[in-house]
Amino acid sequence: MRTSWLKAAFVAVVTGGLLAAAAPAAAAPTSGFDDWSCRPSASHPSPVVLIHGLGGNGPGNFALLGPYLASAGYCAFTFTYGQASPSIPVGGTIAIADSAKQIVAFSERVRQATGAAKVDFVGHSEGAFQSLYIPKILGYAGKVHRVVAIAPPTHGTTFAGLVNVAYLLGARDLVGQVLNTFGCAACDQLIVGGAAVKQLTAGQISQPGVGYTILASRADAIVTPTGTAFVNESGVRNAYVQDTCPLDPVGHVGLAFDTGVAQMVANGLDPAHAKPVICSVGPVI
Repeated sequence: MRTSWLKAAFVAVVTGGLLAAAAPAAAAPTSGFDDWSCRPSASHPSPVVLIHGLGGNGPGNFALLGPYLASAGYCAFTFTYGQASPSIPVGGTIAIADSAKQIVAFSERVRQATGAAKVDFVGHSEGAFQSLYIPKILGYAGKVHRVVAIAPPTHGTTFAGLVNVAYLLGARDLVGQVLNTFGCAACDQLIVGGAAVKQLTAGQISQPGVGYTILASRADAIVTPTGTAFVNESGVRNAYVQDTCPLDPVGHVGLAFDTGVAQMVANGLDPAHAKPVICSVGPVI
């Protein structure tokens, strides 16, 4: 059953996830995923803002993790940021700073709808970079409780073809259309020496009052070299998936579609009540 659920979620994002951005993600009335009537519980008082990767979209990128967190009792929300064209559901390609402002605006909407004082950020890939960038560069740390960053290109990536993540996360023709017409400002800003990377890494990255967990895979072929995701500062927990699940070959994209990683994310959001991780075999791409 778990295998079929994982497969269904992964196929949804690879083959048609981009199309889901055209309308709100479907959710059962009792679900906490993209359910604007959800109210945080005393045990999970901060709603979770899920921030997708480059070239993807919220509903597709978090087809597994969103419902997983909802089933664990969280109010979780996502959207598609950084679209070069509102008619093409491909996100994250515009300048990092412009996308960051959109994410803050969405986070404020979540706070107002739920009545929460703070949000938690869970980001994947570029979204993970944004989860580190926004509290520091936009001065939003006072409204963020915890950050769980999954494979952020924190110090830049040597993979100049970073946009290949976009091809893996959605419809190749739509991504190609965006890149050919509008380019990819975010791509240049996230490689080693990129403007956004320089901003983030100038001085301390972690911010007072925010709890940080950074998760990465030793098998990641996109955010390279190994270890470039980590922030070696006090108060930041850095971990490889393989520290807990040594036989999991999960790759960069697959991190968002791995049930073992999903539990690691939940543990990062609530470390005081961490649960055992049941290791799975995540997608290798």
